[in-house]
Amino acid sequence: MPNHINIIACLFIFVFLTPPWTLFGQENDREWPAYGGDPGGMRHAALSRISPENVNRLKVAWTYRTGELEYYRNNDAAEKAAFEATPLMVEGVLYLSTPSNRVIALDAATGAEKWTFDPEVNLKDDYSEITSRGVSTWPGSDVARKDLERRIYLATIDGRLIALSAATGKPISDFGKNGSIDLRKGIGPISVTSPPAIIGNTLITGSSMGDNQRLDYERGVVRAFDVLTGKLKWSWDPIPRRTGDPAKATWKGKKAAQTGAANAWSILSVDPDRDLVFIPTTSPSPDYYGGERIGKNEYANSIVALRGSTGELVWHFQTVHHDLWDYDNAAQPALISVERDGVEVPAVAVGTKMGHIFLLHRETGKSLFPVEERPVPPSVVPGEQAYPTQPFPVLPRPVGPQHTGVSDAWGLTEADRKMAEKRMASLRNEGPFTPPSLQGTMVAPSNAGGVHWGGVSYDPERNLLITNINRLVAVVRLIPREKLQEEEGKNEALLRAETGLQEGTPYVLKRDYLFARNESGLQMQTKPPWGTLLAIDMNSGELKWEVPLGYMYDPQTYPESVNWGSINFGGALTTAGGLTFVAASLDGFFRAFDTETGELLWQNQLPAGGQSTPMSYLLAGKQYVVISAGGHGKLGTPLGDYVVAYALE
Repeated sequence: MPNHINIIACLFIFVFLTPPWTLFGQENDREWPAYGGDPGGMRHAALSRISPENVNRLKVAWTYRTGELEYYRNNDAAEKAAFEATPLMVEGVLYLSTPSNRVIALDAATGAEKWTFDPEVNLKDDYSEITSRGVSTWPGSDVARKDLERRIYLATIDGRLIALSAATGKPISDFGKNGSIDLRKGIGPISVTSPPAIIGNTLITGSSMGDNQRLDYERGVVRAFDVLTGKLKWSWDPIPRRTGDPAKATWKGKKAAQTGAANAWSILSVDPDRDLVFIPTTSPSPDYYGGERIGKNEYANSIVALRGSTGELVWHFQTVHHDLWDYDNAAQPALISVERDGVEVPAVAVGTKMGHIFLLHRETGKSLFPVEERPVPPSVVPGEQAYPTQPFPVLPRPVGPQHTGVSDAWGLTEADRKMAEKRMASLRNEGPFTPPSLQGTMVAPSNAGGVHWGGVSYDPERNLLITNINRLVAVVRLIPREKLQEEEGKNEALLRAETGLQEGTPYVLKRDYLFARNESGLQMQTKPPWGTLLAIDMNSGELKWEVPLGYMYDPQTYPESVNWGSINFGGALTTAGGLTFVAASLDGFFRAFDTETGELLWQNQLPAGGQSTPMSYLLAGKQYVVISAGGHGKLGTPLGDYVVAYALE
């Protein structure tokens, strides 16, 4: 062959078969600067180094241990602790928080520790949950303040907002008082379990509080602070108390003004270009009895768009009227774009515990798919007035167990199935939104989801919304307060159920789930799957695929259990490479699925429970996928203190 043909052939191979980042120098690093990857929480990494073709080569690149387990000694923290954090990565450094609210900075390439900060939270206090889903950073990609050092912000379970130097981990002395703001001042004993949102020079945070113990919980105010000084800029109360607010008329009753909560404990999303912050609000207190707050209860159980600079209400969309089921909006609203009539439309995708997924216009709150107000069952509890209708999205169709009956009873043995049938037949069950009752009500989906705080991920290249859901049914019973002891004495199972005192109301709550605990462990009482991963085409609203996620029974003993799915907490990550990464299940595996088809392509056993949401970044030409693996005390998954990074070998 002539030399010039050899030269042309070599050039062809070099130019067309060599990765472009090696032709023109190192490809730019790709960061993960916010909890959801971007301020709008798409949880998508525009990275394709790891793909369906090579994901089987994915190996552990490094592992870091936080030392968190030492902090659980001599207290009961382990029973409530959950390592749910998603790290950030900016400028080559990972930043994350532990359940005890310590902040840790790591070298993103090696996992080597750079610094730690301990806010010294007293873990012996009575917290509903001991967790932190992450930290926030400023300046972000939308803030051009290079004259000031980068800051890391932490909101704590003991109600503080803390500003740290990203370089050293030391508190910023001129923020608040010596680097900290007391969020409980003027409010009460609130916690914060999610990172604050940042829009421009404003920090915005919601709050977390216990459920079902009393009517007059703390106010669920959302507050905004100056990012540099910590000075309060504005606050917004999800329970309308101002005369003249039209939503106030939707709260009726002598004690309605005493109602608390309707707080935003999950992750907030922001649209800096439109100066909008999106607030997912929750149930008013208490969750399962609303006789003291008759009416629609607007702003609660809603997605609320506020002006980021002023706190002014722009629009709201209520996902549940007069909540009686603990149907908090637990998922971060995802800011996405969809196509309508050839035009790109800014949207908000909302995943809910009911298995309803709403797609709203980002600027107006109007639904982009049809939503119907449908009649739902009335309450038969004296003093209660369930709202007569609820909003149902026509598309996407509701996911999860919308209609569960005796025919869905299940057990490992025939005796187990018969026991489940008997239990289900004794409960009130008239379909979605059947209210709590004195006899006991099946609630499907349960307060554990549908979609829970793990939320949704959106792949913009494929127009697919990905989410993992729970298919778990709750059993809810209200007991007149004066009969509690008598009823518990007659029913041992009732004695073991979770109790919510609901002080200030006539009823005590008893909540359980359709599973039984016996000598052989947890026995599910409804047909599998109990947890799935699914994809929805957000242009058409149609379900593209749905597959079981994980397992809860030993596959060596029950080979079919790999098709039964698992209760799961934590979210999914999508990548431009066409992969969906998710852990979340009780079996402790970290998995990668083909985003187009739902096919399982790879899995790796984590060293502890993976009840968290992964993230991904590119550094020095290598794509990493990182997940926190520390388990979940309430779920009973193995506790640990691991941060695990994966990369191609």
